[in-house]
Order: sequence, then C-alpha cells, then structure tokens
Amino acid sequence: QVQLVESGGGLVQAGGSLRLSCAASGSALGFNVMGWYRQAPGKQRELVAAIFSGGTTTYGDSVKGRFTISRDNAKNTVYLQMNVLKPEDTAVYYCNAAYGRTWSTSWGQGTQVTVSS
Repeated sequence: QVQLVESGGGLVQAGGSLRLSCAASGSALGFNVMGWYRQAPGKQRELVAAIFSGGTTTYGDSVKGRFTISRDNAKNTVYLQMNVLKPEDTAVYYCNAAYGRTWSTSWGQGTQVTVSS
C-alpha cells in the first residue's frame, strides 16, 4: 500500500521561507511523478509543482521563481523549498505521487502552511 508522509508546514511571516518534505513508500517500481498541490479555503485544489523521475519539473504560474521542487529517488522523497512566501500562499499543501504502469495516484494527509502579513 502506497503511503505519503508530509512534514514541514507551519506559520511564517511574509517574505520568509519554509521547506516541505514528503516521504513515499509502498511502490516497488518507484514513483513516476511526485508533486505538491494546495487548497485554500473556498478554492479549488491547484498544482504547485511536480517533478518526474527523470528530473523534469513543472510549476504553477503563481509560484514560479519563488518555489523549487526537488526529489531524492533513492529515498522516494520530494521536497518543496518555498521562498519569498506571500499571504496568498496560505493553504493546506498536499503531496501527490503517481506510480506503476497504470499511473495510479496517492495523496498525503496534507500539511498547513500559513503566511502572516
């Protein structure tokens, strides 16, 4: 059974930084893509960033230039370095991973990020 365990959320002032981590387990073939989504109150869940097993990355427009996604394939862990945080970055951040030949997906439990102005 695939499990994703997130850590690193919290409260930070605007302009500050946070680093999120997500450790994945349970897929014998590894994870095709790992990423982060976020959901603010009253809004739809949106893609923040994703990284494929070969290293290709993609980012949501609102975080380009401020957030960096990386992964350690040996540890099946994905990281999200968030710099120059803004109050509008406040949301629950969810780790997501796709795995296997059918690209099944799994979600983490979510971690709260709150940016104060």
